[in-house]
Amino acid sequence: MKTLFDKSNILNMNMKNRFFRGALWEDLADEKGHMTPELSYIYEELAQGGVGTIITGYAFVTEDEQPNPGMMGIYEDSFIPEYRAFTDKIHALGSNIIMQIVYGGFMTDFNVGERTIWGPSTMQNEATGTWAKEISKEEIKYLVKAYANASYRVKESGFDGVEIHGGHGYLLSQFLSPYYNKRDDEYGGSIENRGRIIFEIFEAMRAKVGDDFPILIKLNSADYVKDGGLTQEDSLYVAKRLADMGIDAIEVTGGNESIKEVVDNNMGAARTKVVVSKERESYFRDYAIKLADMVDIPVILVGGNRHIDMMEDLLNNSKIEYFTLSRPLTAEPDLINRWTDGDTKKPKCVSCNQCYNTPGKRCILNIRGL
Repeated sequence: MKTLFDKSNILNMNMKNRFFRGALWEDLADEKGHMTPELSYIYEELAQGGVGTIITGYAFVTEDEQPNPGMMGIYEDSFIPEYRAFTDKIHALGSNIIMQIVYGGFMTDFNVGERTIWGPSTMQNEATGTWAKEISKEEIKYLVKAYANASYRVKESGFDGVEIHGGHGYLLSQFLSPYYNKRDDEYGGSIENRGRIIFEIFEAMRAKVGDDFPILIKLNSADYVKDGGLTQEDSLYVAKRLADMGIDAIEVTGGNESIKEVVDNNMGAARTKVVVSKERESYFRDYAIKLADMVDIPVILVGGNRHIDMMEDLLNNSKIEYFTLSRPLTAEPDLINRWTDGDTKKPKCVSCNQCYNTPGKRCILNIRGL
């Protein structure tokens, strides 16, 4: 019988358990995206808390495209020495650390009047009100190169892997979604075309970092809209194609949070009321089970993972291999140590999402001392 505390590996990345801490934007980097002591402390606390592998909050790959304040940056070589010191600290505390990289597109309301924002087509984000300009083929080439160069910096900085953000309404998931992608060239129309920019980015990154450095993707399982969004069928096609191309793991997420219908119906990635019943937990599991049956690479399940028995059931009755916790580790950075020591009660987190409104995105239960 497999357990959540098994040792395993993805390529040459050795993991002491099957738990990932998922990417969360902390809003603690400086205005250029550089590390601060406050930001480093959050990751050090997580590593001390026992999680096997940490995925950072998203880092922006081009200097002029920062979706949110306080994000980490990876757009130039000046980041490498400070990140090298940072990853050394995390490794010394016993955890792996992967950097997630992103181009946000119109999933932003930060400095929108001061920069050009690309989208697959020219249109407005329903959630933020921000307009995007249709990206040209030459600009796509520039962006593909930016991702590749960023991935090389990630490797040189001592991270254990790099993750492409392909979910939640950010640019790459916009390309996948016919709700937003209205192009009539080779980057629009069929799912092969809508996924083309992701396939090109992956190939360019692989050429930069080599075959022995893990590349992952966080991929929308579906947009979860009634009409016109990315479907599970199309998402499975993209996932299978990436697996065949040699991507090393797929982290399953879902919900296009740039669409008002998704937000209003609580169908995004960070759903509330998860703790009402176990049926609400692990809410992307059906897709993840299908995907894991289709591919020969690890599938990582994110979204509402709470009870150990639920995760262990999925681990032993499907081919899902890893589980991401995000908000629970915000509430309890030492949760994995608690579980390892035999106290397997459910997490303290109640999925209220109030952490997103606090300095440093901290749990309000901790801030209030409850």
